[in-house]
Amino acid sequence: MSEHELTMRAALVPAYGDPSVVTVGNVTRPTPGPGELLVRVKAASVSSGDARVRARRVPSGMGFLMRLALGWNAPRNPVLGTECAGVVEAVGADVTRFRVGDAVIVFRGAAMGAHAEYVCVRDDGPVAPKPAQLSWEESAALLFGGTTAMHYVRHGARVQRGERVLVVGASGAVGVAVVQLAHLDGAVVTAVCSAANADLARSLGASRVIDYTRDDFASGTETWDVIVDCVGNAPYARSRRALAPGGRLVRIVCGLGGQIASLWQGRRAGHRVIAGVAAERPEDVRALADLAAKGAYRAVLDATLPLERAAEAHARVDSGHKRGSVVLTLA
Repeated sequence: MSEHELTMRAALVPAYGDPSVVTVGNVTRPTPGPGELLVRVKAASVSSGDARVRARRVPSGMGFLMRLALGWNAPRNPVLGTECAGVVEAVGADVTRFRVGDAVIVFRGAAMGAHAEYVCVRDDGPVAPKPAQLSWEESAALLFGGTTAMHYVRHGARVQRGERVLVVGASGAVGVAVVQLAHLDGAVVTAVCSAANADLARSLGASRVIDYTRDDFASGTETWDVIVDCVGNAPYARSRRALAPGGRLVRIVCGLGGQIASLWQGRRAGHRVIAGVAAERPEDVRALADLAAKGAYRAVLDATLPLERAAEAHARVDSGHKRGSVVLTLA
């Protein structure tokens, strides 16, 4: 095998910092072990999770744990990327679900590594057939927001038909997924976003939009059964008056102190605060792929850039103004 065949191109984060630290270079190409697929990546998203790792920007109290888990002075794995879409290039022994040539979507999650020409994933892991009607770019953006939304909306808050759900930060990658899943589960969804994103939120299933630049959801008398905070600016102290009796506050972006406080916060008022790290479930990946294949769930693309412009993609995520997902394409 030639030297070229042993390496692959990847977006690299060799040190923590702003988007300028991101480079593109060659790294060792992975080899599938028993029960693994080697996937040739066609597209991969640059998520808020990638940007937080790159910048070492984590919720308060989590910095020490993050450096222990991911690397003290630099990311232990310089290739970030939580999700991608591509084609199965090779399979290891004992693979039964997929064959060479199959189009798939892959969720790497905390393992990362998707910002490269190739990734490996277990045959029984977080991988599913790519929805045929979606582009590579759309398919690559289904899972980061989708698995997060699955964890908090369905497994955490257990949203029920007819409940009133408020989504704070409804136009980001996680927010657009929360709006869609809550709507699919029969909830009446109110989206909090800018006026520029109101039509998008309605197209995803929101029946009403609150423009956060003009109105504060927490300042009135209206209440919701579930409030989902996707951006980290709606703690219990701010949200409690907007929670209905028996209401649940879902804090997707929450520091260590908030996670600890969630164990008892709001109990006296009959509320429940849900926080913590989202679990990575292979069955959620398969469920999202099935919903997307049926046309019931979709990704929203903010920008599509080639791998060589990975630093620009990180800068777009850092801006805080993206709609949905930023995606890198690979030849």
